[in-house]
Amino acid sequence: MSARLLYVMDPMCSWCWGFAPIAEALVEQARAKGVALHVVVGGLRTGSASLEPAKRRYILEHWQAVNEATGQPFTVEGALPEGFVYDTEPACRALVAARSLAPECAWKLVKLIQHAFYVQGRDVTQASVLVELAETAGVSRIDFAAAFDSAEQQAATAADIAWVQDLGIAGFPTLLAEHNGQLALLTNGYQPLEPLADLLGRWLERAASV
Repeated sequence: MSARLLYVMDPMCSWCWGFAPIAEALVEQARAKGVALHVVVGGLRTGSASLEPAKRRYILEHWQAVNEATGQPFTVEGALPEGFVYDTEPACRALVAARSLAPECAWKLVKLIQHAFYVQGRDVTQASVLVELAETAGVSRIDFAAAFDSAEQQAATAADIAWVQDLGIAGFPTLLAEHNGQLALLTNGYQPLEPLADLLGRWLERAASV
């Protein structure tokens, strides 16, 4: 069957990090039925302005709320230091570049970027960090570095973000199921695993029967 799971997310979105274990389970559920994953980046925050103190406090309070709701770990001490520019475009572009070079490594890179940012407190807006993480995910370091800086991958990242905006998706994580070009919404926003697994299971059954 012509089907795939579309995960619309941003690797620097805290709710996407909160959703990570659930996303992992759903991806494995789909793969068990021969349905592959395609990661689409949403561009949560793009720009060059550094965080103001009030914005930093707001974001860290939000992280705490996600931690309490999902149990996912966050390292708040020392996070978002003075002068930090919360620009998610580089991390998004890293995923797009990995997707083009080694599609099987893109999902692993998602998890590595999220863990590096939220648990290890690393600056995943920096190309050097993203190159290292991509290599750890199994992507050629030389090929990734060249692709990451290319106009082609910048345009591909912008195309992902535009597609998400054109579809009217306003929040992440969003999970879509695609079959023969038709999209079905599984979730827009965080939800627990059980109802989503049931919903995905029913969709997989229908897709297999068509």
